[in-house]
Amino acid sequence: MFLQLDDKGPRYLQVARALKQAILDGRCAPGSRLPATRTLARELEISRNTALAAYAVLTEEGLIDGRSGSGCYVAAFAAAPKRPPAASAQATARAPVLSRRGRRMQQVYDRAIPGRQHRGLRYNLQYGLPMTNPQLASAWRRALNQAAAHVQTDYPDPQGLPELRAQICEYLARRRGINAAPEDVLIVNGTQQAFSLAADVLLDAGDRMLLEDPHYQGARQVFQARGAAIRTCRVDADGLVASALPRDAQTRLAVVTPSHQFPTGAVLSLPRRMQLLDWAQHRRCWLIEDDYDGEFRYGTRPLAALKSLDRAGRVLYVGSFSKVIFPALRLGYMVLPPGLREAFVAAKWLTDRGSTAIEQAALARLIGSGAFERHLRRAANTLRARRSALLGALQRHAGGAVEVADSSAGMHILAWLRHMSHAQAQALVEMARARGVGIYLVAPYCHKPLKHPGLLLGYADLPPADLQAAVRILADCLPRVSQA
Repeated sequence: MFLQLDDKGPRYLQVARALKQAILDGRCAPGSRLPATRTLARELEISRNTALAAYAVLTEEGLIDGRSGSGCYVAAFAAAPKRPPAASAQATARAPVLSRRGRRMQQVYDRAIPGRQHRGLRYNLQYGLPMTNPQLASAWRRALNQAAAHVQTDYPDPQGLPELRAQICEYLARRRGINAAPEDVLIVNGTQQAFSLAADVLLDAGDRMLLEDPHYQGARQVFQARGAAIRTCRVDADGLVASALPRDAQTRLAVVTPSHQFPTGAVLSLPRRMQLLDWAQHRRCWLIEDDYDGEFRYGTRPLAALKSLDRAGRVLYVGSFSKVIFPALRLGYMVLPPGLREAFVAAKWLTDRGSTAIEQAALARLIGSGAFERHLRRAANTLRARRSALLGALQRHAGGAVEVADSSAGMHILAWLRHMSHAQAQALVEMARARGVGIYLVAPYCHKPLKHPGLLLGYADLPPADLQAAVRILADCLPRVSQA
């Protein structure tokens, strides 16, 4: 009997899997006698004990029967009836029946921006890559070890550990001007889950919701998958254009980035913040304030969050630790209006029963010890130097070809290519990549087609010397593409 082992795991399990497949495929007929363990061991060049262990696994699964003094036989019901070849091929080719949401999710995922394709790149200017901080890594390991030794092993509170929610409230009061109680805070698995919960709790399929344009495409994909009818509102140098907000009362939810508009970097002015809040109050529209990197500001005082100005209880504040610590830490939080707390906690509980307790406890220790804010201060200084290096290099080497939409915050800049077509911009991306530099177009973040192409350039992951080297290569590519 021919058996193909897969070289995965212990040999006895490999043999058991191969025999199981042969039985289920019908190559070993129901009721047929299997080779003796000595024979099987000789044929497969394994020990007899390995063969005995494999037969024991199949016996426990009910696929074979051992008969004293006679050997092992395939169970009478072990194999499914074989289909004719044509019917089997037809069944394989037939697409599975998915729900409407399942089909939308698949479509959105297929159209998603490709993952982090930075293999082989010497200089990758992709937004969202983390800044390496060995001191933070050490502090995080210590906090994890301490948390693992003391955390309760039962299911965590689905709303989040009380000690972490209390630390977040104190942090937000100091840094973002938000006065919240621990019962207002919900711990989530990153911003993406916050959007998913908001879509489930606040929107039905076909309901209208609003995004800035341009915007974070991950938010758009979540709401598209839920079947929301998406509107957009344009952005200028002062952020969301409040006068362009829809005047009807049919928009149920809007996602905004007032502290550092993504991806343009604009900061929403105070008059527009008040206009936005007034618009939401009078139309009973919920606002999600996505404060994705509000901790990092350079040369200006931190702005109070939109949530701190909200007197009507229309703002759901969303913060994340992915950008300020590292993306692998899938923890974020929402500060919810009182009327929404119970529904959001219920939705979170139904989704995953609560975020990981050990990492929550470690994060609470990190914030409470002061290590988190020390990291933020060091990170802001490092990012300031890297941003300055990138801006200086672009001015020196590519000043006539790019127009930088500078901002005093965040971990990326937006550089417009005013003198290029979209096809030329794509060619620039490919040419730079061939020379080891990863640059990325802003078009995927836009709902409506752009008049001019632009580049979203992240600088958190590269030291100043590498950023300068990357810009020199980019600057060498620019005239080559323009002349092609």
